[in-house]
Amino acid sequence: MVEQKERELVLKELAVERNLGLTQEEASERLETYGRNEFEESKKKTKIQMFLSQLRDPMIYILGAAVLISAFLGEYSDSLIIVAVILLNAVIGMVQESKAEQSLEALKKMSSPNALVRRGGKNLEVPAADLVPGDIVILEAGRIVPADMRLIETVNLKIEESALTGESVPVDKDASFVAEGDVTLGDRINMAYMSTSASYGRGEGVVTATGMNTEIGKIASMINNTADEMTPLQKRLADLGKMLGILAVLLCAALFAIAVIQDRNIIDMMLTAISLAVAAIPEGLPAVVTIVLALGVQRMVKVNTIVRKLPAVETLGAVSVVCSDKTGTLTQNKMTAVRLYVPGSMKDVSADALAELSGSESGNENDEFGRKYEDLIKGFIYCTDAEVNGENRIGDPTELALIDLGINIGMEKSVILAKAPRINEQAFDSDRKMMTTVQKDAESGKITAYTKGAVDRMIGRCTSVLDSAGSGSIRPITKEDIAEIERAALEMAKDALRVLALAVKYDDDSASEESLVFMGLVGMIDPPRPEAKDAIRVFDGASVKTVMITGDHKDTAFAIAKELGIASDISQCITGDELNDMTQEELNGIVSGLRVFARVSPENKVMIVNAFRSHGDIVSMTGDGVNDAPSLKSADIGVAMGITGTDVAKGAADMVLMDDNFATIKSAIEEGRNIYANIKKSVLFLLSSNLGEIMTMFTAILVGLAAPLKAIHILWVNLITDSLPALALGVDTGDKDAMRKPPRDPKESLFAHGGYVITILFGLLIGAITLIAFIFIPVYELRAQGTAVTLANIDAMLDNEFIYLKSQTYAFTVLGISQLFNAIGMRNLDRSVFTMNPFNNRMMIIAVVAGFLLQIAVTEIPFFENVFDAAELSLSEWLTLTALSTAPIWLHEIVVLVRRLSGRRVSAQ
Repeated sequence: MVEQKERELVLKELAVERNLGLTQEEASERLETYGRNEFEESKKKTKIQMFLSQLRDPMIYILGAAVLISAFLGEYSDSLIIVAVILLNAVIGMVQESKAEQSLEALKKMSSPNALVRRGGKNLEVPAADLVPGDIVILEAGRIVPADMRLIETVNLKIEESALTGESVPVDKDASFVAEGDVTLGDRINMAYMSTSASYGRGEGVVTATGMNTEIGKIASMINNTADEMTPLQKRLADLGKMLGILAVLLCAALFAIAVIQDRNIIDMMLTAISLAVAAIPEGLPAVVTIVLALGVQRMVKVNTIVRKLPAVETLGAVSVVCSDKTGTLTQNKMTAVRLYVPGSMKDVSADALAELSGSESGNENDEFGRKYEDLIKGFIYCTDAEVNGENRIGDPTELALIDLGINIGMEKSVILAKAPRINEQAFDSDRKMMTTVQKDAESGKITAYTKGAVDRMIGRCTSVLDSAGSGSIRPITKEDIAEIERAALEMAKDALRVLALAVKYDDDSASEESLVFMGLVGMIDPPRPEAKDAIRVFDGASVKTVMITGDHKDTAFAIAKELGIASDISQCITGDELNDMTQEELNGIVSGLRVFARVSPENKVMIVNAFRSHGDIVSMTGDGVNDAPSLKSADIGVAMGITGTDVAKGAADMVLMDDNFATIKSAIEEGRNIYANIKKSVLFLLSSNLGEIMTMFTAILVGLAAPLKAIHILWVNLITDSLPALALGVDTGDKDAMRKPPRDPKESLFAHGGYVITILFGLLIGAITLIAFIFIPVYELRAQGTAVTLANIDAMLDNEFIYLKSQTYAFTVLGISQLFNAIGMRNLDRSVFTMNPFNNRMMIIAVVAGFLLQIAVTEIPFFENVFDAAELSLSEWLTLTALSTAPIWLHEIVVLVRRLSGRRVSAQ
């Protein structure tokens, strides 16, 4: 490991001299050996490959066979319609899949286009892609690190690594540091990594890894190697497709067996077999599911969520674990001063407290107290190099936090600097861990020096203290003072605050850092998002675990987690170092008791996601940094931040939060639960309708009657009459109590909670009333003739071409209209249709009216009559058939009554 080696040894191993660098010849040779400093791309599917992959489905195979048989028998209209259905579903799937991942392209954009290197003793700007191991790279504030490198010189160098490690503040780098043993990425302070940026100071480093061998390259490789898995709904629909495919084959086989036994015409039976195969396949289902998900995506936009992958919408409803990055997701990714201390007093810098401080000139007994805090804030602001001009924020996050604190009480840096300009300074460096500025009052000429820095370094240099009692006089510092200051600093540190001390020195313009007067302390933290706590509480009520994953230190992570309600005990926290000593199986065994993962690497994050998934959990991972990308892609649902999120994170995610609001995930999960519930309604509705078609066809053939329906009739009902109500069910109003229930089991069947019974009941009923409609005219004619009503006589009556045409039209009409009434009841199986508000789902009203009009068109418009081999119906016939078609409504009322009574019995027990 490079971080464990002295810099001189690294230079020797890479065969390069620091002052000369590589020659152009050496660089060219190494470029041939190591390759360009770029990322490899995974081979992407072509549009044709995407299209063909949509055809690998059991339902499509059955329909394909139906096309060939129909064409062979000369039924070209049926063939064309089935081909259109297959092509429509394939195109919809291809369009969705063609939204290719942009992760690697985003990673490329993050790479520095140029780098300042030393070659042949000269400093040159070269394309970052041309860097090779052994190149000497010069870093300065504002530059992107172009490759992984071992630092060989650092002068107050700070590097912003939050996108890679999750560390919320820039890291002080030290070229002289040598790691002892394995250390986490964030603790390798002698290394600089590709895609991070220098925020302060300068330095030099020797390139140790390029392209796919860099840390960011390893992330790119992890993204490439993460297989896309099917969502729970996709798995259920795939299982359903296999089941229906097998059913269609069995029905066709049974039909041929019946044909042989009954000595029927084989050609007629082949046509009937096609009708049965078509009846077994809900052709509109893929399109309905896709459109419902797409409409769900549109609704998601209203709650500030962009869904990049359609299936992610329904997967949200099954999420049982939300793994969230801390920095920028649960927290604001903005260091904020939250606590102040002056000798004898500590104050939370809340909105109320700031209001009190800003009004401290009122002359009351708190004037001196307020003035001391204002003086402390003013001193901290003087001792900063950061700048804030509106939206432009430049400088170290901790200094920006101090300036923000001043702004909050009406103290602008530019204003106080105008009154007391800086005349001397001693810049911060990582050895002293202090900074000093000297200010001269423009009016009085009074000189005051301010020094801020780490508490342990400052206390030893303070000989006096600014007494908080009386008039704020200066007195010698005592052991008791030092103990009190250390207690205050420790109290802040326990709450994971970053603590800085401030001291002052009067009438000395030398910027000396000896014999200082202690003024006070400030505690800063990247604070939790206020809305995140409420969201986590809602998740608890919905049986969804919230887990924090961060690159920050364990104490910092736990303090935030405790405040948010994620963890209650430090034993629920674990570090990346501990994870590195575990196998995946060992982590799987203990992960249920863990809520906070601190100081973790990108590999650790993927390991954590996989551990929760090993318990059957559906895992959502939220994040905004490059380091989150692999885990975003490996999770069931990857959620990236839209504002602060890197392009890499967005590219790897399934959905993006436009407002960076953790609480938006709550709304998205609620929407996902309701969408799944609606899709389930649509599936049960379509399958009960299909079962009705199967029962109609199979029963009629079994008892020796002619086929009640043609293939084109079933296709019309499945694609047109059924699809509109199915879509209406898919956009039905959601359950207000959705987030008060536990997530569904991802292995749960679409038929769970009585789905099989509902499908069979309504399927049998629809089949029965369709058969009644089919035999209505023959039975009526037989009775009118005084002839016995037997199956043989009914079949003989159907030999009459006109009666057969009329009977098929009756069956076709009842089948289509009954589906509309079936859809109305499917909205809610726990409520009577007569207590539902129809205007809560206007789409259903449109679907029912449109369904009626389309069915009427089939029998009343000559062109459609010819296409569908249908007969014209009179008004009285329409009224009779419509009355018969309302049967699903009455069955719905019986189901509601039974469920209600059984519910009462259960609750009574």
